[in-house]
Order: sequence, then C-alpha cells, then structure tokens
Amino acid sequence: MTQPALCRSCLTPFPGGAPARCPACRSPRVIRHAELFDLTIAHMDCDAFYASVEKRDNPELADKPVIIGGGKRGVVSTACYIARIKGVRSAMPMFQALKLCPEAVIVRPRMAAYAEASRAIRAMMEDLTPAIEPLSMDEAFMDLTGTTRLHGAPPAVMLAKLVARMQSELGLSGSIGLSHNKFLAKVASDLDKPKGFSVIGKAETDSFLHDKPLGMIWGVGPAFQSSLEAAGLRTFADLKRWDRKDLAARFGSSGDRLWHLARGEDNRRVERNSRAKSISNETTFNTDTADTELLDGHIWRLSEKVADSCKAKGTAGRTVTLKLKRADFKLISRRTSLRDATQIADKIYRTARDLFEGEIASGPFRLIGVGLSDLCPEDQADLSGDLLDPDATRRAKAERATDKIRDRFGKDAILKGRALR
Repeated sequence: MTQPALCRSCLTPFPGGAPARCPACRSPRVIRHAELFDLTIAHMDCDAFYASVEKRDNPELADKPVIIGGGKRGVVSTACYIARIKGVRSAMPMFQALKLCPEAVIVRPRMAAYAEASRAIRAMMEDLTPAIEPLSMDEAFMDLTGTTRLHGAPPAVMLAKLVARMQSELGLSGSIGLSHNKFLAKVASDLDKPKGFSVIGKAETDSFLHDKPLGMIWGVGPAFQSSLEAAGLRTFADLKRWDRKDLAARFGSSGDRLWHLARGEDNRRVERNSRAKSISNETTFNTDTADTELLDGHIWRLSEKVADSCKAKGTAGRTVTLKLKRADFKLISRRTSLRDATQIADKIYRTARDLFEGEIASGPFRLIGVGLSDLCPEDQADLSGDLLDPDATRRAKAERATDKIRDRFGKDAILKGRALR
C-alpha cells in the first residue's frame, strides 16, 4: 500500500513511493502513514516546557542540564532532556534528582513567563481550529474536523505548520500525536518526543495496542497499575481477554472505561470550554518549621503566585484552600468559600492566613500550599467591596497598580515586606 507523506521541514505533502528524503528540500524529516491526511484529532504537547522557556530566555543554559524546582526536599517540576538522560523525572524528589545529575542547574519556576508563552501558543492553535481543549499550560487536544477546506490543507499539514511556527516565532518545540480519538492522540504525542510527530490510524489500532503496557493509559498511576497487575493485567492484550461485566465488577466505572480503551475506543469530544478545576501552588521546606513569621511569608508568596496564575489565565475563584503537611507526613487541608470570586493576592492571602491560625499548634510543618477553586471568568470576580474590611478595595487597587509596575519593570520591582521573610 502506498503511504502519503509529509515533509516536516518544508511542509510539502507528496504521494507514497517517493524516496526516503523529501523530493522538494531533501530533508530526512519525513512522516509517512496510510491515514496521514484523513485523521483529525490531535494532541500537542510542548517539550519540557518550563525548562525550554528558561533555556530560550537564558542562552547560557542551552547545553546544560536544567531542572525546574527548588529545595533539597522539594520535587522536580520539569527537567530538560539532558537531565532526563541522567534519569531525572518530573515529581522526583529534588535530593534524588541531584544525586543522579549533580551538575544540574536548578531554576526556580517563573509562572508568569510560562503563562505568557502558553497564551502565545494558544493563539496559534486558534488559527487552526476553535475546537481546543487545554489540559495544562503546555498541552491541549485539538479537533480539526472540517478544516481542510478552510485552510486548503489537511490537518496533518496544519499541525506540522503549528510546531514549525512555535519554533520560529517563540523558540519552543512541541510534539504532535494524530489519531481518530483523544486517547490515541495523547498516546501518539508521547511516542517520539522531543519534536515528534506520530500517527496511530484506525486500521492499526488493535495491532498497535496489543502488547503495550497499561501504564501508558492517562490516569493509570502506580497504585492503580499495581491493582491491575494483581489481577494479572499488564498489557492491552490481557485486558481484552476480560469480559466487560467482570472488569466493571472488579474496578467499577474505571473497569468499563478500560474495556473500551482496550479496543481503542474513546467517544469523548474535544471540549472547548473544559476548564481547570483549581489553581494552586505549594512549597516543601528543607527542614520542618513552626516559625509563624516564616510560614506567614510563604503564605503570602504562594497566594501571590496563585493570583498571578489567575490573572495570566483570565480566571478567578471562590474557594480558598490551605494545605499543610506535618513532620509526621499527616496531610491537613482546610478551605473556605468567599462571598465573591477573587483573583486578588491580598484577599487570597488573608483568607489562607485565617485558615492557618487554626492550625498553628499542629506544627512543625514540612509543606505548605495555597489553592483557589470553584473557578470562573475574571469578569465575574471582585465585584463588590467588603463591609467588614473597608480597606480591602483600596488594597486591591494598589495591587492592580503594582501589577502594572511589575509587568513593565520585572516581578521583583516591588516586593511586599512579608515576602522577604
């Protein structure tokens, strides 16, 4: 069977049977697949996004292993591919990452910079299709059904153009997964990172999945994987041998989902209005602490980060959550709902600080976090004043003015005294 082909360097499509290199520009970056120009569901995943932004903004880091995170008892947020070669992975404890890659450069996260890059990528996606479902700052599903006539080119060509544009205009790379449903598109995007473009067609779905490990299913973490293995389920072939009713009886609704995924079936639509359920930030201390002034400073800093993320995403929230982990690893979570949604750091801080007052005696603590949930668009936020706190409106106006100064002169142009603790 002849396989249509696409050059990812010059974006030239050409029929099957052509030589290994692109006949137009001689590039070896050619992708071939029988269904290449028929598939319409895509998943785009940026490559080591946070680390890539840092390397773009600081060329001195280009050839160095970079880890985004902080603190010996913190965890890795993102590692560049040089660090990944040494075994460093996201969510790995920082001390373990530094044992594997002691020469790594540790960079504290800059959420405002990542949010700005994310918005620019999203704008590029909007040029392709309105059917976009973001999963996070650096990845999203896209449905390009019916766009061939609009663009004069099939989805595969437009997706290759998207990542080429990301590289040339933003200095960032991404990997594309193209398939006939969301599950397989996400699986495909992870097959050839970084700078990958992988296709899983309808005709090959069964043969592709047959011997693959169930751990590749999004949402199957270590605990669930252990439960599956205890039932003798390690591959999709194992899963396919089970009766649907038996899977549902053993694993509940997850079992029914697994039955469908074993056959490559996923009827979920790409939902444009799918929103994150919460925005949060946390920090893990190098040593356990009960120092209330130090903890107060962290509550402010975390509240400010949550507020910055809200402002960057054009969202706000009604429920403030405080997360604490004691020295004995017991997790404490406290939350309260506001009368009005907010994206103001001062209001988030004061609410989280009130929650902390009731838990001071539970210390010392090894982790503290602040979150905002029950999200809504920012135009529905901070609509009324606080009768119990007449100065709240004045402080909110001051914060907005401070934001403008920080946008112009950098985030450290103005610092709250409590943030220095």
